[in-house]
Amino acid sequence: MTEETEDKRVRRSRAALVEAAVRLVTERGTTAVSVTEITEAADVSRKLLYLHFGDRDALLVAATVDLTERWVAAGGAEDPEARTVDLARHLAEHQTFYRAVLTGSCAFAASEALKKLFSDLNRTTVSLLFGDLDEDALNDVTVYFAAGVMAIVQSWITGSESSADPSALADRLRRLTRVFTESFTRSNASDEEKS
Repeated sequence: MTEETEDKRVRRSRAALVEAAVRLVTERGTTAVSVTEITEAADVSRKLLYLHFGDRDALLVAATVDLTERWVAAGGAEDPEARTVDLARHLAEHQTFYRAVLTGSCAFAASEALKKLFSDLNRTTVSLLFGDLDEDALNDVTVYFAAGVMAIVQSWITGSESSADPSALADRLRRLTRVFTESFTRSNASDEEKS
């Protein structure tokens, strides 16, 4: 077997496991899905799950990241406000899965993985908003914003106020963005007036 063939088989089995995990967790609304159930649904051996992911919870975290990264890869609107609405729609569409993962046995690891993803997504925006920050400050501010976004997302997904209405989440995220943007704009205007 060639290395390329082996790589395709590895990608295919990983993708099958991730897809099976998302489907089963969504269908049941819980992460209480056994390794056997996931591997049977993916038509792979239990050994492959352990080989690729280590354990079931690591697979669920990987599935969470994969589902979110697929939304990122789909692109969508360039405008930050429209992109916020797109994110809210994605989360509403997959709310059952995200709720199960963010309240299940892998909740902390999944939340941390999503914060990392949100940090990576917001890095450019933070750079534009705050200008010339050194690398450490840029990292800290980006993580700070991502943690805030994740807290809002998590409370919406897992809270009783969420009825899968993405506009409610989008409104909260847009309001947060507006507050920071307006505050930053006022601060810059004040600095320019003093000069």
